[in-house]
Amino acid sequence: MEPDECFDGVVTVLRDRPGVAPPDPSRRGFGADALTVNGSIFAMVRDGALVVKLPAARVRALLASGDGAPFDAGRGRPMKEWVAVAAVDPGAWQALAEEARVFVGAGRA
Repeated sequence: MEPDECFDGVVTVLRDRPGVAPPDPSRRGFGADALTVNGSIFAMVRDGALVVKLPAARVRALLASGDGAPFDAGRGRPMKEWVAVAAVDPGAWQALAEEARVFVGAGRA
């Protein structure tokens, strides 16, 4: 399965959750192709990897396990609450995106 196809499945499942908005093709710039909750980005695909916002401790655990890689948004330094997961796995991507939705949504309810 291709990353964009896998992410489309994630979008389909999460788009109807309270506060969630699917990617907006009319939007320009960073986050135009991202899922948002209450206006904040929580999941997107970059360079074939799922990128999600999670608590810093969870990000460190994913990095330590080898399941994730640092995400730097092109600025040259990793963002502590963002991780990129390259292995295309619909179940894992769905679970991580849901975890990110809950995390980001709790901060902007």
